[in-house]
Amino acid sequence: MRTLKFLLQKEFRQVFRDPAILRIIFMMPIMQLIILPWAADYEIKNIKLSVVDHDHSAYSQKLLSKVTSSGYFKLQHYAVSYNDALQQVETDNADIVLEIPAFFERTVVKEDEATLFMAVNAINGVKAGLGSAYLRSIIQDFNREIRLEWIQLPRFSPETTIEVTTSNWFNPLMNYKYFMVPGILVVLVTMVGSFLASLNIVREKEIGTIEQINVTPVKKYHFIIGKLVPFWVLGLVILSIGLLLSRIAYGIVPAGSILVIYCFAAVYLLAVLGLGLLISTYTGTQQQAMLLSFFLMMIFILLSGLYTSIDSMPVWAQVITRLNPVTYFIEVMRMVILKGSGLRDIAGRLGIILLFAVILNTWAVINYKKRS
Repeated sequence: MRTLKFLLQKEFRQVFRDPAILRIIFMMPIMQLIILPWAADYEIKNIKLSVVDHDHSAYSQKLLSKVTSSGYFKLQHYAVSYNDALQQVETDNADIVLEIPAFFERTVVKEDEATLFMAVNAINGVKAGLGSAYLRSIIQDFNREIRLEWIQLPRFSPETTIEVTTSNWFNPLMNYKYFMVPGILVVLVTMVGSFLASLNIVREKEIGTIEQINVTPVKKYHFIIGKLVPFWVLGLVILSIGLLLSRIAYGIVPAGSILVIYCFAAVYLLAVLGLGLLISTYTGTQQQAMLLSFFLMMIFILLSGLYTSIDSMPVWAQVITRLNPVTYFIEVMRMVILKGSGLRDIAGRLGIILLFAVILNTWAVINYKKRS
């Protein structure tokens, strides 16, 4: 135990002696947690719209007024022809072209139907998909409004009427920050933990101190524990700072017990730190460790469900997400913060992460070879 105590003292002193590491540990998560939730917005706004109105009727003007007043579209150009509007798309001055045919109002009134043409710039697939969906929804609302104006129902209508009332559970105001901030905080804790842990043993190799440790009677698991515990503590500190910042900056208060979050985070950090230490046992330089950590982090982030729903992924990708520890922590953070889940609700995920921690740390201990 005395050996382990001295190793821990050495690692803590080594961490706090380097101001660059301290800036990475504390300043980077704070800045990213402040900036990223404002940039990672699922809503698409300021969609540039080019309109070709061949009708110039009251109905066409009412439709355009409804589109522009939605807050999603910006009337960028009022074209005289479709070719003119298409040129605006080609020069990136318009994202969507809406063409209103001649006799639009007369066709709607007489034939009870009309056709509108929409052309979408699909270079940015997300903006094109959401923008066209927004525009279709607005046109459908406009269509319903017109029909309601035409229908003169009796005071007591004999027709069956179905009224749908919706209720948004767990996030009533549909605030995307409540959904994104917990996930971003998980990614930041993962990056700091696994990235710094992966550089730790490699740094010892590069400066030559690993050789001095190898000739000592320090056991391999003592050495790994000495490398793991300091960053485990720092990971929990970063999580605390992130939760405090989330409350101050975004007003996010966990609906469940914060102790549930810390309980899961404690086990989760053991898993990701074990992964970082495992990487460091396979690499010989800090550059190799950084590149390998970056490669894994990209996979972890993109296949974690942070930005894309796991249910919408292909089957093979959904299988990979079950091997991704980040996925489970993001799910647990959202469950506890938004839903108020308890330990019983997250027990299955906690067991999987515990299995990850045992496998990765055991692998790191076995793979670390002492050479005299």
